[in-house]
Amino acid sequence: MAAGRVFAFRDARWAPDPVLAPSAAVRSPQPVPLVIDNGSFQTRAGWAAADPSVPAEPLLRFRSLAARSRGARGGAGAETQVGNDLGSPEPLRWLLRSPFDRNVPVQLELQELLFDHVFQRLGVASQGCVDHPIVLTEAVCNPLYSRQMMSELLFECYQVPKVSYGVDSLYSFYHNRRQNWPCSGLVISSGYQCTHILPVLEGRLDAKNCKRINLGGCQAAVYLQRLLQLKYPGHFAAITLSRMEEILHEHSYIAEDYTEELQKWRSPEYYENNVHKMQLPFSNKLLGSTLTSEEKQERRQQQLRRLQELNARRREEKLQLDQERLDRLLYVQELLEDGQMDQFHKALVELNMDSAEELQSYINKLSLAIEQTKQKILQAEVNIEVDVVDSKPETPDLDPLSSEQSLEDVESINEFEPLFAEEQPEAEKPVAAVQPVFNLAEYHQLFLGTERIRAPEIIFQPSLIGEDQTGIAETMQYVLERYSKEQQALLVQNVFLTGGNAMYPGLKARVQKELLEMRPFQSSFQVHLASSPILDAWHGARDWAVEHMTREEGWITRKDYEEKGGEYLKEHCASNVYVPIRLPKQAPRTTEALAPSRALAAGTGNPWSLRSARSGNTTSVRSPGD
Repeated sequence: MAAGRVFAFRDARWAPDPVLAPSAAVRSPQPVPLVIDNGSFQTRAGWAAADPSVPAEPLLRFRSLAARSRGARGGAGAETQVGNDLGSPEPLRWLLRSPFDRNVPVQLELQELLFDHVFQRLGVASQGCVDHPIVLTEAVCNPLYSRQMMSELLFECYQVPKVSYGVDSLYSFYHNRRQNWPCSGLVISSGYQCTHILPVLEGRLDAKNCKRINLGGCQAAVYLQRLLQLKYPGHFAAITLSRMEEILHEHSYIAEDYTEELQKWRSPEYYENNVHKMQLPFSNKLLGSTLTSEEKQERRQQQLRRLQELNARRREEKLQLDQERLDRLLYVQELLEDGQMDQFHKALVELNMDSAEELQSYINKLSLAIEQTKQKILQAEVNIEVDVVDSKPETPDLDPLSSEQSLEDVESINEFEPLFAEEQPEAEKPVAAVQPVFNLAEYHQLFLGTERIRAPEIIFQPSLIGEDQTGIAETMQYVLERYSKEQQALLVQNVFLTGGNAMYPGLKARVQKELLEMRPFQSSFQVHLASSPILDAWHGARDWAVEHMTREEGWITRKDYEEKGGEYLKEHCASNVYVPIRLPKQAPRTTEALAPSRALAAGTGNPWSLRSARSGNTTSVRSPGD
């Protein structure tokens, strides 16, 4: 990058999603599955059809956010906006709601809004039901309660025929699997809210050894915002989360060696060659020195015209009010002249006056004020055109005195002439010198130096933001140590990187460096990066749906839901492991266990005697051992 290059914030507004008309291929010969990648950052939805006329890309991509405004007072009711309909998130930041806690959906009423948006914009003809199978992604080791609520929403609210749940990172893993790849591997999935380490053995997820780090792109954006707000307190409001996400996506990278990279940034030459300058929006109207003298003169004339019009309007309003007051006072004076004393005294009390002399004094003063106002209005109309140019004052003619000046006076004036000649250019110097002193554009620039590597570094060093967690390297080593040496060697042959944070430049090299440090001497390992870390989860789910469209494997039907509950899961290659709830059964109450209670109920010391409540007789009962 060339030194001194300045980048402008795009501040892109989200375009509302259009209502798409589905092709006939998604309904014939039978409804094809609808694939929804339900991510905590972004929701992606599209069709899974083998027909080439149906796009093999997600047709909808929008942020998993909803905002419900309260509505104007006395106007329309509350309005709910979802995803791209928000336009820009910053004006509504305090209203934004997400159905996710970390990466687990817990607010199902908000999840229903996202589903409604998907079905509406994809043109799903749902007359009380959605007759397409649904392939939905979920979190690793998703809680049974969350899956139960999701199944209840899909089966009870939308009446879907069948549902399949799968892990997004495993879908991405199997979508990128090549012919020579082993079925085992270590999946590192780093997204918006969390980072997961998933060991896969023989094609199946080992759920017992999965680990999660509660850090992702969201925490990095908040950390970067705090760094820049402390660095530039004058631009506190302009440093928004949306702009921080833009910086993370386009200007940040992960250092292969963080400490060594920080040492490089200490060099002035390295800083000048690698610093990114982000230009904040600003207005040039604040620069008064950029206006020419003609523009300044025209602006003064416009301001004077507006001032004259405002003064004329005020004088007319004042004249009208004074005339109304004078008419009122003259009417009261007429009451005195007509001899209506009662009404006159009552009017004086209303006017807060004591006598007729005071009334006459007010009438005289008000008449004089009205005459003066009329004179000002007439004078303003005559002098409506005023020359506002800063002309030089006229100097008196000194020719008659020149003949009477003595030689001494002329010499004294000549002594002061060089002083006046030097003062004139000094008065013009500041006008030309003020212009380059302050660069307003440079004042509104953010210089990104070490911030480019500090924000994404938190997934390797959570202690940078005070989190008491381990980073990716330590967690990866902890997971590997739970296996035998043979299984470790098998897992590290296919370390797979996916998720939104895999888009950072340098992540693959950093993971290779960490593996090189933790693996034994001369051992081999391979690190692979997803072809499209953001969209591969959706593509993998689509591939699975097309392949298993007519099979029963992995699909939860409505009959399964009604018989086995909403938490039920049919496992497949990219799914979680189903662990049903096992409630301890109560042991049957045998005769030996019931005997003491019966004896106590009978009120006797013989445990094998029962007292009849009705007759009061005692019956002897043999013990099983007799």
